[in-house]
Amino acid sequence: MNSRPASFDELDRKIVTALMANARTSFAEIGAAIGLSSTAVKRRVDRLRGTGVITGFTATVRPSALGWRTEAYVEVYCEGAAPPRRLAEVVRNHPEIAAAMTVTGGADALLHVRARDVEHFEEVLERIRQEPFIRKTISVMVLSHLLPDSPEAGVSQPAPQGASDVR
Repeated sequence: MNSRPASFDELDRKIVTALMANARTSFAEIGAAIGLSSTAVKRRVDRLRGTGVITGFTATVRPSALGWRTEAYVEVYCEGAAPPRRLAEVVRNHPEIAAAMTVTGGADALLHVRARDVEHFEEVLERIRQEPFIRKTISVMVLSHLLPDSPEAGVSQPAPQGASDVR
């Protein structure tokens, strides 16, 4: 990936917007909507991919269709200073963690966890708490999504093999 800043004009913005709305939109359809040929759209998409503006194309799936019916956000508080790379190693070991990030404020990290049910979520939480440097966690269960078409309401990749069988 190129490290220099990518040029990004209004046509690029329109292309990206169209692809974000529906990644299966053809270059011809996008071109017709914004006044470019399909070849010109493809060239721009290739450049946007090459410069890292577009990082991939994906399908969004309702988590419940994959067996994930419970979700929560978990604040993680660590003993001392836990480096982000160590936290990243830990979260990679838990396939139920859909997203993880370091944050400002009292918590050291915030985890987005998906599970089959509350019992499964409790098992995941206990596995996370077993990490020696984790001092405490605070969990908030998601009741409903107020923006049901947002990326957070769906998943962009299937549950890892065996994740729904974890006990």
